[in-house]
Amino acid sequence: MFNQFATEHNLSELLVSAQQFHPYPKASERDFWEKLPEAARSTWIGWAEERLDYTWPALPAVRYMDYVRNGNRTRYEEAYFERRRVLGDLLFGECVEGQGRFLEQIINGLWCICEESYWVIPAHMTLSTQSDGYSLPDITEQVIDLFAADTGGLLAWTAYLFEDKLQTESPMILKRIRYEMKRRIFEPYLERRDFWWMGYTPKRVNNWNPWIHSNCLAAFLILEEDASVRSRAVAKAMQSLDSFMGIYHPDGGCDEGPGYWGRAGASLFDCLELLYAGSEGHIDFYKEPLVQEMGKYIYRVHIAGNDFVNFADGDARLSLSADVVYRYGKRIDDSQMSTLGTYTFQANGITRDRIFSCARILGEFANYAELTEQQAEAPYERDVWLKDTHIFVAREQEGSSDGLYLAAKGGHNEESHNHNDVGHYIVYYNGHPFFIDAGTENYTAKTFSERRYEIWTMQSGYHSLPTVNGVEQQNGEAYRASDIAYVLTDAAASFSLNLAAAYPEAAGIELWRRSMALHRKEGEQAYVEIKDAFELNGVSTDLVFNCLTLPMPQLLEDGRIELANEHGERIWIQYEANRLEAAVETITVSDARMQSIWGDTLYRLQLRVLEPLQAGEVALKIAAADAGSAHVV
Repeated sequence: MFNQFATEHNLSELLVSAQQFHPYPKASERDFWEKLPEAARSTWIGWAEERLDYTWPALPAVRYMDYVRNGNRTRYEEAYFERRRVLGDLLFGECVEGQGRFLEQIINGLWCICEESYWVIPAHMTLSTQSDGYSLPDITEQVIDLFAADTGGLLAWTAYLFEDKLQTESPMILKRIRYEMKRRIFEPYLERRDFWWMGYTPKRVNNWNPWIHSNCLAAFLILEEDASVRSRAVAKAMQSLDSFMGIYHPDGGCDEGPGYWGRAGASLFDCLELLYAGSEGHIDFYKEPLVQEMGKYIYRVHIAGNDFVNFADGDARLSLSADVVYRYGKRIDDSQMSTLGTYTFQANGITRDRIFSCARILGEFANYAELTEQQAEAPYERDVWLKDTHIFVAREQEGSSDGLYLAAKGGHNEESHNHNDVGHYIVYYNGHPFFIDAGTENYTAKTFSERRYEIWTMQSGYHSLPTVNGVEQQNGEAYRASDIAYVLTDAAASFSLNLAAAYPEAAGIELWRRSMALHRKEGEQAYVEIKDAFELNGVSTDLVFNCLTLPMPQLLEDGRIELANEHGERIWIQYEANRLEAAVETITVSDARMQSIWGDTLYRLQLRVLEPLQAGEVALKIAAADAGSAHVV
């Protein structure tokens, strides 16, 4: 839809000039910055003050070489990202204060970044055309990855905000920025079509596409003065963005999960805002149904607080870009989405860990009053069914996080940032996790290699899924759900699917019908029911039902298992103890990324069938624990 618009209109007539492009106040427009509430001003000035004596770290060649040598990506990235975070702190601290106190450090940061040999991080070199295994980049061939584009965006917005002050300090600063942007961003962006994320190659695009375009578009609109070049860049971005829209189903579901929505659907919004502002509203796609559905997805998978349904590589607890959610909701006239943005902002306040998303921070400044004016609560939709991406959500009651919450998925095992998890489910209670999806550990060279599924978090055996004859689900698009059904009544919401095709032939499955339901009949206790009806091609003595839990399972003597959390909340799992043997495996979490979400320990609950079976049915019932006593086995 974007390319069609670009071919039917003269973009050079629609786009404003670089001098006219004015989406946000510049640092010199003091009236805006001086009127910001003191809470916002003091926060950003305080962060900038921490950086006044900052020593800009070196980026040694041998640290760049780590990734090819030993798979480590963090040692280089820590210094690389820290440089950019510090520059962001300084430039917004200076915007707010306006006294020139942070300007010298801003210049130091700009110069350091301009002098970096390469803006592409080591881990992304293997995803570029420089994929021959060299441990250092060929600087004569500039390519664009996520963070080269982000760096370009950071420099462009810095030039936008401080053009007059930087010019006064030394004309060489802006000249250097333009020089680096031309060779590292503008020329490869316009001249090349072999970057996979552009969508011209057979490889499927993902969040890289809108994320990179959002930064490159900003850079062209801010820095490029030639109208024909600007319109050419915008036309190419619009054509390429169609490749991103093409991977989405009409339901707007993000198969990369909410953790990546912030750089998928939200980055699309960044692009749409730039097109809108760069054309004074003449390029407007907010009424497009798919654009609207892609925005709504984020509140449809919100559980409570900062917790979201984290299928795929995303984390279960997110630092959501509240201002983006708010503004996106306003643009598509969806009060539930804008309310989630307001709720999130009021719950978390101004956050610092957004790396260097200048446009988003500026949006937060511009909407600060609206984000803080009135108390807001999250929408808490009761029932969600994304029929194309097979995402199912049901909570006990509309408008509240109280009670049981069930989410499940179908799909296939070649989704972006895929885990082998077709038919997987999670269960929360009162907004707190009980049955979980572990997410992923810090990325290493192994994460996106042919050895990805050696990592335990990617395997179906560490999701709420069966292992059949010792065989787990296989990765690949052919391994998918079939015979999908969704039923919603006043008494229950249910989702069922056939898992047979998600497993290789070695599992010996003829049919595996899994149904997952939240029962909430008025006047009765709500409960979750997981039911597996199966037919195998032979008798099996090796059928195991896996679940990953955050609380430690306690095996009770009456065919129940108790999960209790630190809030004093308890749920019971009821199973047929005469047919199933329960066992608990302790998983020690040593990865820092996972520890920040779950702590040091997770548990795998396994229910093993005791009798040889070729066909049968197994059911679990999950409900809040009653006041009666129970005895540990």
